[in-house]
Amino acid sequence: MAISSELLEILACPLCKEEVRLTPDGKGLKCVKCRRVYPIRDDIPVMLVEEAKIEDE
Repeated sequence: MAISSELLEILACPLCKEEVRLTPDGKGLKCVKCRRVYPIRDDIPVMLVEEAKIEDE
């Protein structure tokens, strides 16, 4: 099961409070501002700053 569009609309980066978008591979949510990628495990987004990785442009 993929992340629903309704859930994506309400989720925000916990650090900078900006929008997050699904990564192309569908395994994470990437913040549009700080570029942190939050993992998705068992169809559940892990929105913890400690779990995120900063991705290059």
